Amino acid sequence: MAGSRQATDLIHAGESRISGAVAMPIFQSSTYLSREGENYHDIGYIRLSTTPNHRALAEKLSVTEGSESALVFASGMAAVTTSLLANLAPGGHLLIGACLYGATHSFVHELLGRFGLRFSVIDINAPDAWASLLTPETRVIYTEAMTNPLLEVADHRAVVDFAREHGLVSMIDNTFASPVNFRPCEIGYDLSIESASKYLNGHSDIVGGTVAGSEVHVSKIKYYLDYLGGSMDPHQCGLLHRGLKTLEVRVHRQNDNALALAEMLQAHPKVVRVNYPGLVSSPWHERAASLFSGFGGLLSFEPDTNMAGASVLVEALQIPIVAPSLGGVESLITMPVKTSHAGLTSEARQAIGVSDRLVRVSVGIEDKDDLIADFEQGLARVQGHGH
Repeated sequence: MAGSRQATDLIHAGESRISGAVAMPIFQSSTYLSREGENYHDIGYIRLSTTPNHRALAEKLSVTEGSESALVFASGMAAVTTSLLANLAPGGHLLIGACLYGATHSFVHELLGRFGLRFSVIDINAPDAWASLLTPETRVIYTEAMTNPLLEVADHRAVVDFAREHGLVSMIDNTFASPVNFRPCEIGYDLSIESASKYLNGHSDIVGGTVAGSEVHVSKIKYYLDYLGGSMDPHQCGLLHRGLKTLEVRVHRQNDNALALAEMLQAHPKVVRVNYPGLVSSPWHERAASLFSGFGGLLSFEPDTNMAGASVLVEALQIPIVAPSLGGVESLITMPVKTSHAGLTSEARQAIGVSDRLVRVSVGIEDKDDLIADFEQGLARVQGHGH
């Protein structure tokens, strides 16, 4: 479909129209007829990600991501871990951003050493300092599109340039942006990884992961996936395939809703700080605007109160559901001090800018006026708690 736009590709790419079916069927078969001379990794078998559902989904994803190839996994963490292990030989070393998704952080900090692998943490805002951390064994540089929960934006063009200069594989977790707002492969990232549980699927009913990149890079990862076994099952494939069709309309609505809510919160007398790169006042706005076509549906803010007062606000809200994760059609709300950053001391949280009163919101596709009215009534409940 040369020349078509992303919304059209999301609907029509990867559609086989098998037996005339408008909707892609779910093939609930674990194995398929073998063909003469077939390579092991091409055998029709669920674990090898070669079923009709896997192939159709990979085609839709690669078109959506603007990449040569794509691959799906049973979870976002299966995508992250398999991609890292496939690109790090024994004794290997990688560079990672300081603020990572919690499970990725734990895998790198707690488990990589057991595989004989090492890492160094980079300041995403200091590209001039990265070279000092290189070793002869450095193979990968790994970043995230935006950090959780403060929505900082790395200089992604600098990451790509640095990787090329030093012969590294550049990887990015693009979950927070989604390929609607950012297509990393188009600016030169080797691999774009996403948790399909979030925006790609968009309905909070599966976990899954994806990776997109060149045929060479993706084939190497598939080789490892075939043996590590983190393959997506056909029913997951079917739900993700369906969810992708509405990705663009959902993300555009979430972009608009999040910006409207962020602007309202920023102007509210009971809010002292809002973290959202779509705000002109954000220190990341200019960089985000040069990279992204939209600023995403995630924001965080600090009400002018203490942790108990922030909890009162969260419980007073009627539309957002108090639950982790993000990217679904419904708005979700959490306090990092109680969820993603609960394992850190208060001092450690403060050191990275995550206060005990910080509230994170994944904005859904509800009516934005309803969302704003709900936050206004919620903020009215927090008076009298003080700092």
